[in-house]
Amino acid sequence: MDIIVCVKQVLDHDIPPRDFKVDEENLSVVPPANVSPIISNFDEYAIEEAILLKEAHGGKITVLTVGGDSAKDLLKKCLAMGCDEAILLQDEAFENSDSFGVARILAGAIKKIGTFDILLCGRISSDWSQGATSIALAEALDIPSASQLIKIEVNGDTLRCDRVLEDGEEVVEITTPCLLTASNEINNPRLPSVKGILMASRKQIPIWGLSDVDVDATTVGSTGSTLELTRLYKPDLSGNCEFIEADSLEEAADKLGDRLREDKII
Repeated sequence: MDIIVCVKQVLDHDIPPRDFKVDEENLSVVPPANVSPIISNFDEYAIEEAILLKEAHGGKITVLTVGGDSAKDLLKKCLAMGCDEAILLQDEAFENSDSFGVARILAGAIKKIGTFDILLCGRISSDWSQGATSIALAEALDIPSASQLIKIEVNGDTLRCDRVLEDGEEVVEITTPCLLTASNEINNPRLPSVKGILMASRKQIPIWGLSDVDVDATTVGSTGSTLELTRLYKPDLSGNCEFIEADSLEEAADKLGDRLREDKII
């Protein structure tokens, strides 16, 4: 079973709020000093699920990401966890691509790789949380997809997948090749072993650019972006606390109700 996993590099979501800064003029997030980026958290579940499927059914795992030189560390971690190959998609033309541009880049790379059985992604990224890239990627490759999965069972060319929904779960069957997105309930990602880290450190990460993935430059990067970012700012989370004084709980409840109605909250 040949599996391709697409991952994204994001800022560490455990950054203290005081260290998170936004350049409102240039509409960009300012990476804090001495804090390395990490794998988007849902993508780690996708990596782990790919490894579990490989351990159960054999095959090969290839990891893809679009990014700069620092993304090599992310790919090395994936290799240390148990993936077989990793490819960095890097080109000036790729910079500032929106979700659909990234999907086109990934689709070009996947077509270059050739055949595969399962394409795995995280359900959403832990920075923008849009969840659009994976679905756009399935559309670009013209393959079926199933999202928000908490269980994957293999039965030949058919997969039985459990999806988590707001009001319960849904069971779907899907044929390969297909794209699946993993939710955080699906497994518990492993830590890289010492042996895996040493093996990954010796692995060369190939870099593919625009010409390698055969993508039209006008459909990626800033030129191909359909997302218009008009404002990016850090919200003001300060607030005022008002205490309701009363001689009893009933009186306090009445006063609270009056106060909420006065502010037109209820």
